[in-house]
Amino acid sequence: TQVTDENGQTIDVDLGFVGKIIGVNTESVSALDRSGYIPVITPIGVGVDGQTYNINADTMAGEIASAFQAEKLIMLTDTRGILRDLSDEASLMPTIRMREVDEFIKEGCIAGGMLPKVEACTTALIGGVYKTHIIDGRIPHSLLLEVFTEGGIGTEIVR
Repeated sequence: TQVTDENGQTIDVDLGFVGKIIGVNTESVSALDRSGYIPVITPIGVGVDGQTYNINADTMAGEIASAFQAEKLIMLTDTRGILRDLSDEASLMPTIRMREVDEFIKEGCIAGGMLPKVEACTTALIGGVYKTHIIDGRIPHSLLLEVFTEGGIGTEIVR
């Protein structure tokens, strides 16, 4: 992978064993759920070669939500949601449609660490998830405020 250092120079970085998801084993998670356990899933996968690979946690969340046809996928992050102007917290976009995502990426509204979150949300929506949310996990009760208030507190991405 290539990254830009603090001097603007492009350098090659070996990220080690990083993999892409080719499938989700829903049975093991379902078995835990049926047994009354709450599954806690680490973003590690096993390749066909038996090697373990690190997986981007956002990517994994979107794939798992898709595989289970979840009603919602909620991503917790350290920003209010998707901002129209990255320097203005008041420019929060409460709702965006999946068809608007590419335009917001071109405009720079969706960039950096928000990209894998939004990609996971669109993967989930394409996979049958009804609605996705990106909210600030630093806000007390953020999950409840997003789900149980009319306006929510973050950004929802819908089909």
